[in-house]
Amino acid sequence: MSEARRLLIVMVNSDPRNGEELGAPFYQASVAAVLGYEVDVVCTATAGRLLRKGVAETIEVKPGSGKTVYDFIRDAHANGARFWACPANLDLFGMAADDLIPECAGMMSTTQMIVDMMDSDCRVLSY
Repeated sequence: MSEARRLLIVMVNSDPRNGEELGAPFYQASVAAVLGYEVDVVCTATAGRLLRKGVAETIEVKPGSGKTVYDFIRDAHANGARFWACPANLDLFGMAADDLIPECAGMMSTTQMIVDMMDSDCRVLSY
């Protein structure tokens, strides 16, 4: 790949109560990272709950499979994807930065997310 390109995955209303819809975004983040793309996953609104310690560990994408959403997150992170929380989610869900999973690189503001989306070298997937 001659030029690094970036994929921004925005998870807005992927609902933690519906595990079957949660595997694809994290799997796609993992594949894109393996292919050499710079990958950032922002979890905001309802999906922001997935970055809270103890939440993704309890959700299986396919019931009975033994593979949790957190396993998908760890796989993507191990392949180079970065995970970002929305600062407003901390207040919305009564969380502190210490409540976030270790794979979370920090906060990405709405302003930064929009600036990144408008970058011509960035492709965006939203869920």
